[in-house]
Amino acid sequence: MPSSASEIHVAVDLVVLTLREGALSVLLIQRDDEPHRGAWALPGGFIEHGEELEAAAYRVLADEASLGSGAVHLEQVRTFGAPDRDPRGHVVSVAFMALGANLPDPRRGDDVADARWWALADLTEVALAFDHATVLDCAIERARSKLEYTTLAVTFLPEEFTVSQLRGVYESVWGTTLDAGNFHRKATRTDGFLHELDRHAAPTGGRPARLYRAGKGAYLMPPLLRAGA
Repeated sequence: MPSSASEIHVAVDLVVLTLREGALSVLLIQRDDEPHRGAWALPGGFIEHGEELEAAAYRVLADEASLGSGAVHLEQVRTFGAPDRDPRGHVVSVAFMALGANLPDPRRGDDVADARWWALADLTEVALAFDHATVLDCAIERARSKLEYTTLAVTFLPEEFTVSQLRGVYESVWGTTLDAGNFHRKATRTDGFLHELDRHAAPTGGRPARLYRAGKGAYLMPPLLRAGA
């Protein structure tokens, strides 16, 4: 907590994303303290003395999201430093994006009133605390754009998955519907994206789907572009 209004303090904010019942969802906490007591916000906290940024991000994930370092893909998104973004003083926040597959329900931390997953579609009428709506929008656009040219989509999936499940990630994150045949051809023909396995998913009434796991590549050449990109 800031000790002086004349000082600049550094914090981390976490945009934790996963798919729940096919919907892109974000973890929010309900604040139990002022300012914005009772409002929903992104998990976050101030940097402790001698602490590195990434270590602080993982500490917040453990304290407010019940997630260990191996559960998510973590990366910095952007720094937010408007002098009036926090009524307690000048707080510069480094925003991180954390993506994972089948992330569990959070355990409510000691300093929060509630914590739960929200589908993005359910946030249209929710006013987030501080500038967290802007932080969330920035992270969502980062995730959407990185799905075009990296293999980031597989972080939303279990170790073994079908192309249909992979397509579902793109459709959920991009908020669109993709042609199944075109997507299958692009995904399976992109070097380093997928590694085909010699087994199939459990049948669901039709022809069993081939299983894949993530390939060794990090970038998609050519990229999978959103409509209009």
